[in-house]
Amino acid sequence: MNEIRLTAKDFTTDQEVRWCPGCGDYAILKAIRAALADIGRAPDEVVFVSGIGCAARLPYYISTYGFHTIHGRAPAIATGIKLANPDLDVWVAGGDGDFLSIGGNHLLHALRRNIDLNLLLFNNAVYGLTKGQYSPTSYAGTRTPSTPDGSVDTPINAALFALGAGARFVARSGDTLMDHLPPVLRRAHGHAGASFVEILQNGIVYNDAVFDHVTDKKTGADRAIRLEHGQPMIYGSGGDRGLVIEPGTGAVKSVSLGDGTSENDLSVHDESNFAQASALAAMDGRQLPMALGVLYNAPAPDYTSLRSASFEEGAFSRDDLDTLLSGGATWTVGPSKNA
Repeated sequence: MNEIRLTAKDFTTDQEVRWCPGCGDYAILKAIRAALADIGRAPDEVVFVSGIGCAARLPYYISTYGFHTIHGRAPAIATGIKLANPDLDVWVAGGDGDFLSIGGNHLLHALRRNIDLNLLLFNNAVYGLTKGQYSPTSYAGTRTPSTPDGSVDTPINAALFALGAGARFVARSGDTLMDHLPPVLRRAHGHAGASFVEILQNGIVYNDAVFDHVTDKKTGADRAIRLEHGQPMIYGSGGDRGLVIEPGTGAVKSVSLGDGTSENDLSVHDESNFAQASALAAMDGRQLPMALGVLYNAPAPDYTSLRSASFEEGAFSRDDLDTLLSGGATWTVGPSKNA
């Protein structure tokens, strides 16, 4: 572990950052550099892996090891890196298309296997690099070059997808929430196993203001709730609203504080409660506030630890491997009888 105090500058490359002016990627990059400095791992102990898309340019702009790979396959390649060298901190960046369309299969298996990866989903609910087609997370009715009459698809809820895939750590934040995103990234890094962070992001050219109702300072207090483990779920510009989750049905309702309703009547956030996390993940900031922060955190043995323990228990050696490869039903291919 590195004991030298690091700053964001230690993770800044000499490359010109090239995204559309005003894109949320700039803020996310700033938050990641700040989090890396606070975490304190030396740059040569960190790897960033990406696929294809706007988010995939990230490794060029962070002074660590980096792999700009192929569309949707970043989680698979990151898995290989982590298994080859478990001591590395491995981060994976992908957009909503890269992770949930082309790469949905690879993301699912990285999560269910609990590979010790930090998986960051940059969600702007559109394909930005290929000029604005609708994506798996686009809201129904979204008009794009590929859906000129409005999308009729039901969008994927990224946090619910991660929970359904078996993720043991699921969190959500926003690109411009600089008091919120870096701490969430640090929490994700501290989790032993697969951590999944959905980052709501503005795509200023092709899907401008898509999450403004959640991240904007004027509306965010009433349209988003910041979760804190062990604390009652309170939100609102005046801290005058809260959430109650019915124990039997799991239904969530918003209530006003006062007039006989107090903080004691509100549900308390429990990061280890899967059913509660699922109910919170489903809220989209419209009828109910969108949940930000750590939705679910239930540590379990990660894949690398389980694999190492299995090898130790079996005491599998190179001699055993040679015997396995050369024993049993093997044969030698010789010259053809008709030659």
